[in-house]
Amino acid sequence: MPAATSIEILATVFFGLAVLHTFAVKRFAHWAHLQPPGSVRENVLHFLAETEVVLGIWAAALFLGIAVLRGSMHAAVEHIEHLNFTEPKFVFVVMVVAATKPVVMLAERLIGLAARLIPMSESVSFYLAALILGPLLGSFITEPAAMTLLALVLKRRYFDRGISTRLAYATLGLLFVNVSIGGTLTHFAAPPVLMVAATWHWDTAFMFEHFGWRAASACAVSSVLTVLAFRKELAALPVDPAPADRVPGWLTLIHLVSLAMVVFFAHHPDVFFGVFVLFLGVVTATKESQDALKLREGLLVGFFLAGLVTLGSLQTWWLKPLITSLNGTALFFGATGLTAVTDNAALTYLGSLVDGISPALQYALVAGAVTGGGLTVIANAPNPAGVGILQDAKVFAGEGISPLGLFTGALMPTVVAMVFFWFVV
Repeated sequence: MPAATSIEILATVFFGLAVLHTFAVKRFAHWAHLQPPGSVRENVLHFLAETEVVLGIWAAALFLGIAVLRGSMHAAVEHIEHLNFTEPKFVFVVMVVAATKPVVMLAERLIGLAARLIPMSESVSFYLAALILGPLLGSFITEPAAMTLLALVLKRRYFDRGISTRLAYATLGLLFVNVSIGGTLTHFAAPPVLMVAATWHWDTAFMFEHFGWRAASACAVSSVLTVLAFRKELAALPVDPAPADRVPGWLTLIHLVSLAMVVFFAHHPDVFFGVFVLFLGVVTATKESQDALKLREGLLVGFFLAGLVTLGSLQTWWLKPLITSLNGTALFFGATGLTAVTDNAALTYLGSLVDGISPALQYALVAGAVTGGGLTVIANAPNPAGVGILQDAKVFAGEGISPLGLFTGALMPTVVAMVFFWFVV
């Protein structure tokens, strides 16, 4: 292992503290409720309890640390300017566009049509359709967009309707795992696949042959197992009436075209931000048919991912040697575990830098990275989008989402994904 620089060591220390902070956000929220309302201490603790700001806080600390170690603020600015923040920018834009009323209503109608083909009560059939087909849709509209749509739909139909905490965390874990693996039917939608597809010459045909059918099977099996475990509670939920208002078809079409253009130009931020500005003009002109844009949620998620890029870019010194030292089985299970404490796209990107890595190890690395993508908030880029939308749900009682609850809820679908991606030939 090469000797680490002082900045790399500092970044690793801050990254470790950020991970611990992520797991402690619910504790900060609890402490905030014990403070006098409106006090400085309450506001500071509430700020520290926001999951999306955690990595940004520690990235800011690293920025100051680089300035101190290099003896120059210019050196810290130069370091930041050499990083690639395209993904945080893209996730912010695609989340805001996908979370608009016309797109969400269309997605809910499509899921509802699929649910009618399942001979079960509406609350159960919609649950199955949403958590099987919705994540697979991420292979075409990107995982962040799929996560945003599903989180909004599931929040209204389940998380805000008095379900138990056990069902809430089981659903949350299922959603995160299924979205992580559901984007692997194509080579352009899942961040960990996107990082290696060009280097390793993976196309959509390759992805479907090696990953796609496994992902679809795992999504279906995990969703059915969850329904079997909570069938009585799900069946007891009252029928959710469809929204009474309607959106003009032409407006929905404009939103879909905008979303498609943002996805198509995902690697060109100057272009997709131009599309986004035009889209904002359309939304303003048609405000009677719109809900409030999720700008705050999108910005927080983008800030979270920008912090992850800042801190994660300096973890190469220990991650890359670790990846190269493992065989196929060890790499698959190691990547699954490492993904829980570092973004899976960063993990696969480091693997793409290894010269001469065999096809078997390539598969093991990416399969493990997507399998573990639902265990924590930082494991997969779309997860902060889901947390940003769902943490205010009624079931979480104003204290946000527990990282331990998410981890526990994701265990079963993670094990199912392990079986399909590693043990099923």
